[in-house]
Amino acid sequence: MDQQFQNKISNSEYDTLIEDSLKNSSAKEKSIATGKIISIENEVVTIDVGLKSEGRIPLNEFSRPGQKTEVEVGDETEVFIENVDSANGETKLSREKAVKQKAWHNLQNSFNENKVVTGVPFNRVKGGMSVDLDGVVAFLPGSQIETRQIIKDTKELLNKPLELMILKMDKYRGNIVVSRKAITEIELKEQRSELLKNIKEGSIIEGKVKNITDYGAFIDLGGIDGLVHVTDISWTKISNPSDVLQLNSTIKIKVLKFDQELSRLSLGIKQLTEDPWDKVSDNIKGNEKILAKVISMNDNNVHLIIKNNYDGVISLNELSWLKKPPHPSKIININDEIEVLVLDIDDDKKRINCSLKQMKENPWSKLKEKFNINDTFETEIVNIVDFGIFVKVIDEIDGMVHISDLNWDEKECEKIIKDFKKGDRIKVKILDINADKERISLGVKHLNNDPVQDFIEANPINSKITGKIVNIDEKGLKIELDNDKKIFGFIKKSNLSNDKNENKTERFALEEKVDSIILSIDTKNRTINLSIKELEIRDEKEALNKYGSSTSGASLGDILGSVLKK
Repeated sequence: MDQQFQNKISNSEYDTLIEDSLKNSSAKEKSIATGKIISIENEVVTIDVGLKSEGRIPLNEFSRPGQKTEVEVGDETEVFIENVDSANGETKLSREKAVKQKAWHNLQNSFNENKVVTGVPFNRVKGGMSVDLDGVVAFLPGSQIETRQIIKDTKELLNKPLELMILKMDKYRGNIVVSRKAITEIELKEQRSELLKNIKEGSIIEGKVKNITDYGAFIDLGGIDGLVHVTDISWTKISNPSDVLQLNSTIKIKVLKFDQELSRLSLGIKQLTEDPWDKVSDNIKGNEKILAKVISMNDNNVHLIIKNNYDGVISLNELSWLKKPPHPSKIININDEIEVLVLDIDDDKKRINCSLKQMKENPWSKLKEKFNINDTFETEIVNIVDFGIFVKVIDEIDGMVHISDLNWDEKECEKIIKDFKKGDRIKVKILDINADKERISLGVKHLNNDPVQDFIEANPINSKITGKIVNIDEKGLKIELDNDKKIFGFIKKSNLSNDKNENKTERFALEEKVDSIILSIDTKNRTINLSIKELEIRDEKEALNKYGSSTSGASLGDILGSVLKK
């Protein structure tokens, strides 16, 4: 309205004109109205909704999440009238509120009627995705994205329209939760219903390997899952279904059992082929040498695959000639191809019993031919334990040198064993061979004569001997008899003298030499028991026999005195 026209009317007339124009306009405060874009400048859109003043809205309110703003001068658009005449004399408008109000109204109707809505995911957030529903932001939880599996990478869904169902609406808080899973579940239910109509026991169908476990594999048949138990995958024993099946691969299966009420399917793969066991007698013979592949093992058995069709087993006692065979892993490895001897065919268990040890000569027979008791040989230490040393004798046979057989002096054995290590070469002597008990005893100390025994042979019991005192205690005297051979004797306190008053250790001194008589041998402690007392008694008897008589009445002192005077 120009200034000249305004001057021609009174102020009251002007107000009347404005009021009349508002009465004829559809634009009302706190409502949605259609306006026309009259300008776009400096990121601001000016809109005329037929009121006395235009309204201005930021340009970014005309953009959708993840999309570019596309508005032009002259376009008509719906806006929300917040205030007709603000403090600045302007009409306050909102494009965002108009869009949200209209969208909330439409979404509420869709929610009430369980209708499908279309939304566009535009951002990934914690726990899910933000979705644009015609200008309203909704939340799509990760658990509601897919029915069968949670999509690990949701990036592929961004900025792509998705059909969704509204699970929850709260206009007061501005919260909307949507689900894609609900749509797919409906689709799957329809697929499942159609599939169940056509499934029959004995049917051969295709499916996708959905999941693999230790006990079998779950197959997706397109709306319903079925289980192939591990025993129905192959006619031969398999250690794990993953050895045969690949995740997400498409395979043919046979319907073994179908419980329609529970919608439970038992499936089979091996049933697609003929049972090879029906012709086992044509392909495998008893006492036949045959190649087999090791597929698994435990503490008691080794499981084999023979000719790709038959289960074989080697029991622990047929694995090695050793009476106590080691763990199978010490002899063979998984996936090894080995030659075995067929012992028998077990029709009841559908397995072939085999032997590995019988492919070789019994090593104990071989050992008896090669060695005799008292033979000596050099070998390698294969193991060291607290109680002895294990050495290699021949293939598959180890012998043990007990710790007590390392040295004639048992007190030295614990020191000696610490000087050995695995892999060392050592010379041993065969003490005993017991093929029935599969036992061979070896010794190291027996390579040399027992120095104590040699000493006793040279100095028999009751012989007189001279030694040096090397230790004195309350129990008696320790006597060194041979320094080079480390041979010692011991005189008990009670054997120090024939005179009880002289049985005192304090009358002796270290390094003092004493004469005594050999009484006995302590084999456990390898000590020679000595006696001064018995020597004195023997000397007294000899003196009496030589220089006196039992009837003379003379004492030993009298006799010795007279002898000394001569």
